[in-house]
Amino acid sequence: MSGGTVVGERKLVVHARERAAEGVVVLDLRDPAGAALPAWAPGAHIDLLLASDLVRQYSLCGDPADRTTWRIAVLREPDGRGGSAYVHDELHPGTAVLARGPRNHFPLHPAPRYLFIAGGIGITPLLPMVRAADAAGARWRLAYGGRTRASMAFARGLRGDRVTLWPQDERGLLDLDALLADLTPETLVYCCGPAPLLAAIEERHATPYVERFTPRAQDAPAGAFDVELAATGRTLTVPPDRSILEVVEAAGVDVLSSCREGTCGTCETAVLAGAVDHRDSLLTPAERAADDTMFICVSRAACPKLVLDL
Repeated sequence: MSGGTVVGERKLVVHARERAAEGVVVLDLRDPAGAALPAWAPGAHIDLLLASDLVRQYSLCGDPADRTTWRIAVLREPDGRGGSAYVHDELHPGTAVLARGPRNHFPLHPAPRYLFIAGGIGITPLLPMVRAADAAGARWRLAYGGRTRASMAFARGLRGDRVTLWPQDERGLLDLDALLADLTPETLVYCCGPAPLLAAIEERHATPYVERFTPRAQDAPAGAFDVELAATGRTLTVPPDRSILEVVEAAGVDVLSSCREGTCGTCETAVLAGAVDHRDSLLTPAERAADDTMFICVSRAACPKLVLDL
């Protein structure tokens, strides 16, 4: 992305930093002038614009009622692409950083019962959800798995008979068959964690709400199609080896984007006509069936021509 300021960016400073577990730091971010930050709800994330072409998404894990602070927790990924290393090495109390958001594609829906399943750093979006469910008087359970007890961020603050901590070196993998057995129809299942965990849950439960660290595997694009930009009536051809986002950017259209892999939601675009080949990792089956929005960094047309609100 370009290095200039775009709509929605704000300058924040690191107010506090602490170690939450092995390889995990927690940062409290505030407005340098003390201004209130935009409101958010459980499941929301922000983008951190760490350097040129280095944008990463992190779930907000603090208290939505605290408008002074956005709290995030970041796992250092030894084999990552540089974002977590930058956060760990460069962001300290007093450091300025650009942020964008919040954005929420993982909202907590009202329900009388919840089952929350976290794997590793996937605990972060679930923490505010657990607090919200508890405040609403809902019945809930949390199963939290990690490599070791020492690697599990926030584990020391999670207590009670509704919380199950599941360190892999002590207990093996989470017993999903037991966790997902005999759920009542009104129980909503929310989960966040590594792809193998989410895949295993989806094999056992038809409609979990999930947030992914990595995109779903996809077949190769099948062919070219046209995209009409409704604002100008201009029609562009999208070849098999390029995304809609790449094509519209090359045509001079300014579109906010971040992950470019269908996991963050930044490039969401309204669909005015046409059928979509949804390839994102965000939309629910019902949202996909509606065909009224798409993420143009990965999704494509399932028809000869799409008309987009661009």
